[in-house]
Parts: sequence; C-alpha cells; structure tokens
Amino acid sequence: MKKISKLFSSIGNYFKNFGVSLAKGDIWVKSSLVVMGAGYFARKQIINGIIMLLVEAAFIFMCIFYAAPNLAKFGTLGTVQFEQTFDPLTMTSTVNDYDNSFLILLNSIVALFIMLVFLFVYIQNIKSVYKLQQKKEEGIHINNFREDVRAMFNDRFHITLMTLPAIGVVLMNILPILVLIAVAFTNYDQAHMPPNSLFTWVGIRNFKNLFTNSVTVTFGYAFGKILVWTLIWAVLATFTTFLGGILLAKIINNKRTKLPKMWRTLFIIAIAVPQFVTLLLVRNFFADSGIVNTICSNVGITDFLKNIGLVSPNLTYIPFLTNPNWAKVMIVLINIWVGVPYQMLIATGVLMNIPEDQIECAKIDGANNFQIFWKITMPYIMFIQGPALITDFVKNINNFNVIYLLTQDVFVTSDQLLANSNAKEVDLLVTWLFRLTNEYYNYKMASVIGICVFIICAAFTLITFTRMIKGDREEVFQ
Repeated sequence: MKKISKLFSSIGNYFKNFGVSLAKGDIWVKSSLVVMGAGYFARKQIINGIIMLLVEAAFIFMCIFYAAPNLAKFGTLGTVQFEQTFDPLTMTSTVNDYDNSFLILLNSIVALFIMLVFLFVYIQNIKSVYKLQQKKEEGIHINNFREDVRAMFNDRFHITLMTLPAIGVVLMNILPILVLIAVAFTNYDQAHMPPNSLFTWVGIRNFKNLFTNSVTVTFGYAFGKILVWTLIWAVLATFTTFLGGILLAKIINNKRTKLPKMWRTLFIIAIAVPQFVTLLLVRNFFADSGIVNTICSNVGITDFLKNIGLVSPNLTYIPFLTNPNWAKVMIVLINIWVGVPYQMLIATGVLMNIPEDQIECAKIDGANNFQIFWKITMPYIMFIQGPALITDFVKNINNFNVIYLLTQDVFVTSDQLLANSNAKEVDLLVTWLFRLTNEYYNYKMASVIGICVFIICAAFTLITFTRMIKGDREEVFQ
C-alpha cells in the first residue's frame, strides 16, 4: 500500500509541477502550449526549438492521416465486410474497400500510445522551458545544443544508454501486451477471422466464459485443472532441478570423487545438445512402442507394474506419455535430466565462493557435513541464487518446450470436458494458449488466458522479489 501511495503521490507531483510551470511561466512558456519550440527560441536554443517544432508537426501529421482514420472505426472495429466480385467479361476479380478489424485495432492502439507519449513530451517541454526561464532570471548559464549533446555522453549518459533498451521494451513488450488485452474483449476467433470477416467488442464475456462451467462452456473446468497442474509443475520443475544441481555439484566437487573434470564435461555435453533434439529423442524412447517399453517388457517390469496396479491389465506397454498420471511424472523426471546440468554449473560457481573461514569455524565447533550444508551452504546459495530461483519459477510457468515437445501428437486426452475446451490433462496455461491460437484460432480466449498468466507471473515476481531484497543481508556472508 505504501508503494501504491508513493506512486500516486509521484504522479500528483508531476502534474502539480506542470501547473506551477504554466502558472508562473512568462509569455514564452505559455506560448509553448501552442508552438512547442517558442520557449527554446526565446532562450536562443534554436536547434532545440526546431526539434520541438518538428515533433509537434509530426504529431499533427500523425493525428490527421493515421490516428483519425483508425480511431474513427475503433468503436466498431470496422463495418465494411470483405467482398470479392468476379467479372466474367474481363476474367478478373475485384475486391471492395473493406475493413480489417485487426489492423484497425492494432493501429488504434499504436496511435493512442503515441498520443500518450506525446502528452508526456508536451508536459516535459513546458517544464523544461520554465526551468530555462528560472536559469535566466537567476543568471545561471544556459547550455547550448552542443553542450546538451556533450552532457548526454557525460552527466546524463545513463539516459542515453537506456534509450534503445526502453524503445525495445515498448516495441517488444508493452505494445504486444496492450494488443493482447484489447483482443481479450473481442470475439476474435476462427468464425471472425480478418480479413474475410470482421470481429467486434464483446465486453467481459470472454472473462466470464473462462470461469464458467456448463454443458456448452467448459473453460472454467479446464482453467481450474490446468492452473493447478501449472503451479504444481512450476514448483516441482524449479526445486528438483535446483536441488539436483546443488547435490550434483557437491558430489563432483567432493575430494573423494575421482575424475571430477570428466564427470563435469559429460554433463556439459548434455547442455550442448539442443533441448528440442533431446526432448524429441526422449519422446521416442518412451513411446508406447519405444525402446524403453521393449526393455521393460523383456525384463518383466511391465508385468510387475500390472500386478501392483500401476498399469492397466489390458495394456501390453507402460503408458509413459499417454496416461495422464504417468505422463506428468515422466515430464518432471525428464525435465530433471534436461535442467540439472545448468543448475550444476551455476551451483559449482557459487560453491567455490563460499567463505572458507565460516566452514572451518563450523568444523571447529563440531558441526558435521550435513549441518554445514544446511546451516552455511544452503543459506549462502539461497542468498546468491534467490533472484535466479524466482526467475526459474516464472520461466517454468511458461515452460513451453518440455510439455509440448514430449506430448504433442502422442498424448490424447480422455477427459471430454477438457477436450471441449481444446485442452489436455498435461497442458500448462502457456501450451493451452498456444494450442488455442495455433490449432483452433481462438484468439479471444487465448488472450484472456495470456492476461491471467501475466497477472500470476507479475504478482509472484513482485511479491517474492520485494520480500527477498528486503533488509540488508550482505553483511551476514562477508
């Protein structure tokens, strides 16, 4: 709550400073409301004034020829349906001037975002020319354009460095998220596919469907089951590879281990093989007619599992990747094999930097190896790798490769309610989202699920990072 109040306070102060600048500014500051470069021209900053004039002219041009035509149709997302007419005399087809709902939506969001950015530049321009007025009144030197450019590579170099990454974040993250949110409030699906068809706004109907479970709409049932499995998978996938990597690193780095470099190299080779190749090979190994099932059948493991009830009596194989329960267990185990080598390398670097004096003091005090590991090694590793562990958890929530490559074209759902929602028992939210878009073109529900995934990941990240960096723990490990 304190952070939220600080945020609103900062926003309030931002607009308050704008009001003060406008109220106390001279005629040139007020003229900048109409001509953005006026304040700079009055302070003999000609190049800055020209830049502001060009920005204002470009914005006006954008509003007239780009924003206005799209925003005029934003409320309906288009009304003119695609039509193609064939002329038998000329043997040609003509297409009418139709509306493309998706382009209208995309261009409108881009236009609104540009307007928001321009509003920020517009306000900042007023505040900047007011600061120039204050400097002139106080007799302080006002930088010319060359000095401003020099400052961008000296005093304000951090701003220069952050410009390109900020633009990249806007283009690659913020705008796609805004489009995703907008699509969630439309009926964009296979029956309303641009450019041949139009789609329109439907309000919060898609969100209601996601939490509805009825005879015709089973998304609520599917979302509940898949959300639970996604969180269970994320916890298991994160901590099994994390602990496995630490234990493997401890074993390899142990003085009693022979040829540690060889063992470390073997696991590094496992990393060098592309993950999708490994997963596809493993999928074939554990297929119903794969080599693992052949071996299990020959040595009697399949019959033993039948006798204890883990395999159905009418099957001649172990359903490693075709039974929901077996598949989930196998997915976690295979992910351990894929993920442990990465964690082993990270843990090796961390273990090599544990203060030796702490370990020696613990041995002098009579601590055994387990106590040293639990009281010294693990707290140090958690302190160093805590943020990475959070990142791994969020990454596993969106771990598309392992689930999709191991089960695609192999696993067939036996749950009709899940099938009605185009989902499978082994799906994560992200693979369900992919299947809805790539196979069934249900973009509206995929967007709703995408928003839910974003909220879950953002909330978990913010909460855990806030708690993890709270306080000063560096002194404990120095």
